[in-house]
Amino acid sequence: MSYRRSYSTVSFGVGPVPPAVKWLLISNIAIFLIGFFAMAMGLGDVLAIFGLSPSMVWGYGAVWQFVTYLFIHSPYSMFHILFNMLTLWMFGSDLERDWGTRYFLKYYFVCGIGAGFLDFLARTIYGPMDVRTIGASGAIYGLLLAFGMLYPNRTILFMFLFPIKAKYFVMIIGAIAFLSSFQTGSGISHLAHLGGMLFGFGFLQVRRRRMSLMDYLVQEYQAYKLRRAKRKFQVYMRKRAGEDARWVN
Repeated sequence: MSYRRSYSTVSFGVGPVPPAVKWLLISNIAIFLIGFFAMAMGLGDVLAIFGLSPSMVWGYGAVWQFVTYLFIHSPYSMFHILFNMLTLWMFGSDLERDWGTRYFLKYYFVCGIGAGFLDFLARTIYGPMDVRTIGASGAIYGLLLAFGMLYPNRTILFMFLFPIKAKYFVMIIGAIAFLSSFQTGSGISHLAHLGGMLFGFGFLQVRRRRMSLMDYLVQEYQAYKLRRAKRKFQVYMRKRAGEDARWVN
């Protein structure tokens, strides 16, 4: 994995949309439209079973909700899905191009599932357990964190108005998510936002240390091969010198 640092102003939407980001966009928007039109036709919330609810997980073993809740957005709020999908495209595209599709998806779902688990744990302990958590925001906040860590000096537009370096932007939204996690009754799972960033940070740190360990092991192995080759060469030269000495008068 490359931890490339860039000092140029970020340019969103350059080149084709990478495959994972493209299919995440398509699937999220398609599922949102299904829920929206079902609600408009009076069919009710047909996607309710896919939102993350501690009462359903404990009562019915609905563990699939830790994944499916990431694809469910409120049909009553266009801003919710608009913000998440715009952020996914703007920040996720560069990450997938650098990481590759497989690693990008692994990171995305680690952040999303981790965010859901933290929210699930908090609701199990403090309640309410029958409230559903929906949306890709946990995974999206994880992407924002990764963008700030990999491209700390890129300039982005905070609130689409104020230029700010990515590392400071991540610090600001991280502080907001942390302080907001103490609020209750807002209807927004700020704890899930914070959880996405925490799990993303942990994942990147483990990856970085593992890569450092592998680099160290590779270097040691190469040094070992070099020492062995030198010993063989020295043995060969001593043997050769011994053979040459027999012909000296």
